[in-house]
Amino acid sequence: MRDRRSTARSRWAAGVLALLLGLVGALLVPGAVSAAQLTPQSAAQGTSVSAQTAAAAAALPARLRGVNRSGTEFMCVQNRGIFDGPSDAASIQAIASWRANTVRVPLNEDCWLGINGVNSAYSGTNYRTAISGFVSRLRAAGLYVILELHWSSGVYTGSGSNCSTYASQCQKPMPDNDHAPAFWKSVAGTFKSDQGVLFDLFNEPFPNMVMSDYNASWKCWRDGGSACTGFSYTVAGMQSLVNAVRSTGATNYVMVGGISFSNDLSQWLTYAPSDSAGKLAASWHSYNFNYCNSQSCWDSQIAPVAAKYPLVVGEIGENDCAHGYIDTLMNWLDARSLSYLGWTWNTWDCSSGPSLISDYSGTPTAYGQGLKNRLASG
Repeated sequence: MRDRRSTARSRWAAGVLALLLGLVGALLVPGAVSAAQLTPQSAAQGTSVSAQTAAAAAALPARLRGVNRSGTEFMCVQNRGIFDGPSDAASIQAIASWRANTVRVPLNEDCWLGINGVNSAYSGTNYRTAISGFVSRLRAAGLYVILELHWSSGVYTGSGSNCSTYASQCQKPMPDNDHAPAFWKSVAGTFKSDQGVLFDLFNEPFPNMVMSDYNASWKCWRDGGSACTGFSYTVAGMQSLVNAVRSTGATNYVMVGGISFSNDLSQWLTYAPSDSAGKLAASWHSYNFNYCNSQSCWDSQIAPVAAKYPLVVGEIGENDCAHGYIDTLMNWLDARSLSYLGWTWNTWDCSSGPSLISDYSGTPTAYGQGLKNRLASG
C-alpha cells in the first residue's frame, strides 16, 4: 500500500490505473480472459485446491496472520524520527492482544544503508539498531516478523509516481540495482540466524506501468537489467535479490510479490525466480479497489500459485472505512488456511490509510474491527 504521504486522490488514481492494467494484462496473456468472464471453480475443484494450499502453507514457520506496522519506511527520510508512534513492549503487546502472530515492517533503503543524505540520527547505524531492537522485541513477544523493502532509490516520474528524486523518498516501480542488492545482503546478514524473520523482497512492483508489453514486464520483474526498457535507472530483478539474500548464507523464507502493486499473480508461476534454499513464497496484496478483487479471480489466479508455493497476503484492506471486502476475502483465505496481514496498525484516517486502530492501545476502527474479530475467532 502507498503510505500516508500519498493523497487519497492519488491512491484512487493508482488503484484505477492498476485495475485497468490488470484488465489489459488479462487480455494479453494467451488464453486469458477478463475477471468479469471468469467463473468460479466447481465445489470438487475447490476442495482439491484447498487441500493443496493447506499443505503448501504448512511449510512456513506457521500460518501467518497479523498486521503491518507502517512508519519505518518514511519517517527517517522526512527527518521526523524512525517510528510513527510507539515501538515499545506495551505497544507490541497491544498487537498481540488481537491474537496476531505476525508483524510486517516496511524498511527504507537509504535509511538502512545510511546513504543519499539522510540525517545520520535516523539512518545508518542508528536506523539499523532501532530496527534490530524492534525486531527483537517483536520476537520476544512471540511474533513472527516480515521485513520488506518499501522505499528504494531510482528516478521515476511516470504513472503512479509520488516524487521525482533519485533518493528513497517514495515508492518506485522496481528496486534499483545500485543499492537494493546491497540492502538485502545487509538485512539478510543481520537476521539470518532467526528463521522467525521473513524477507519480503519488494513491496509492490509495478513495471507494467512503465512497459507497454505485459509479458515483457514480467521478464523485467524477474531478470531486471536490460530486460527492463523505459526505466531511467538500472533495475534489480527479483532473481538478483533472491541471490543477494542467499549469498549471505541466509535460509530464511523470501517473499516475492507480483506486478500491478503485487495484486497480479497471473504469470507468477511462469516467471518465478529460482531459490537455492527452496524457501520461496509468493506475496499477494488485495484491496477492494484492485483488479483482482473477486472470488472468480482468486480462484483462477491466486489459488494455483498457493497450490504450489506458500502464499502470504502481505496486505489486505479497503478504503471505505468498513470491513465487508476483507470479510469476504478472509472467508476465502481461511477456507484454504492461507496467511494474511491487515494494513495498517497506525492511527491514521481509516480511508486514507486505511488504518486498523484509533489508538495504540489497540482500539479498532470500524474497518479494523473486521480483522480483530477474525483473528480472535482463531
